[in-house]
This record gives sequence, structure tokens and C-alpha cells, in this order.
Amino acid sequence: MQKIPQTQIEKISSLRKHGYSFPEISAALSVPKTTVFRYAQKVPIQARYLPRWLERRNSSKIISDKQWADAETKAINLIYETSNKELAMFGAALYWAEGSKKDFSFSNTDPAMIKVFLNILRKIYKVADENIKISVRIYEDLNRSACLRFWTGITGIKLGKHTSINILKGSKKGKLRYGMCRVRVKKGGMLLKELCAINNRVINLV
Repeated sequence: MQKIPQTQIEKISSLRKHGYSFPEISAALSVPKTTVFRYAQKVPIQARYLPRWLERRNSSKIISDKQWADAETKAINLIYETSNKELAMFGAALYWAEGSKKDFSFSNTDPAMIKVFLNILRKIYKVADENIKISVRIYEDLNRSACLRFWTGITGIKLGKHTSINILKGSKKGKLRYGMCRVRVKKGGMLLKELCAINNRVINLV
């Protein structure tokens, strides 16, 4: 934890009272945002400066929304449609980042990533659902049934009493609401080699 002089703490407090945001205070005083947050989070903004704070906060949101809209437009123009080749490379890249190098096993807590990866397996690599095995890793404070229902919806594969569940000790409810999902492909040795070969080809090209 960074220690700062009392005079600096007083400046942080004063700027916050005058309606400055945490990023503004950080920039004005050359102090890390985490330090500003620690000393300013409980400092109330004076009533007469609330309009300034609200105006700048709304302005920041407007700018952020416009930037997201511009980014989405660029993404649409860049990727109007995706070829099988591009999807194959995307799936290989995902596996490179999150997959096992020993057997075909892909794990993540992000439901969107799991869903995209499964769709690529089905569409591009023609993996049938009967050859896909889903298992779940959860912490003991999570609701087992709720987690299974959630990952059933994401994977499109019915999970129940026969699903392998690894229950870990501890509490992770805030960070991992539904635990981690692992996707395995039965007899996936050749598919693993194919994905690795794609990644190796990319490495050799750059």
C-alpha cells in the first residue's frame, strides 16, 4: 500500500468535495487511481458541486458509448461475415489459450467463450454431441442444481446426475457464479493435433 503525505491526502479530499472524479484527481495530483479511491471513496461531494460531477460523469458515458458504437461499426466492416477458415483459426487460437496440451480438454468460466468454442467444434470440425463430454468444477458454496441448469443452457447438452462435478472447498460465489465448465472430446487426439498444427502454421507465418 502506497503511503502519501498528509497534505496530499487533504488535496485528494478537497478535490473530491469539489466534484472531481477519481480519474480527474489521479491525473491532477499524479497519484494512482487506487490510492485516490482509498482516500476519497467516503468523502461526500458538496451539494453545490454535484452538478459539475453529474455533468462530467454523463459526458464520460456519452463519450464511452460513442467509442463503443464506433468500435462496433469498425468490427462489422472488418468482419462482415466469417469464413470456415477464419472460424477454424479462431477455434485453434481459443484452444491455444485455454486448452490442455495433453488431451482434448477446454476449460473456462466465461459462458460466451464456452458457447463459441462448442459451436466451432460442431460447425467446423463436425464433432457430434455424443462425442462431447461436459464436466463442471464448482465451489462448495454454489448451488449444484443451478450450476448444472446454467451450463446446460450454454452448452445445449443436458447435464444431470451423471455429470462429473468437482466440488472445491472455499467460497467463490462472487467471482465464479456458476463455476467452471470443461469441454472434452472423446477420442480427440487427432483433433488436438489438427488445432496444434494450425497454431504452429500461424507461428511460422509471423
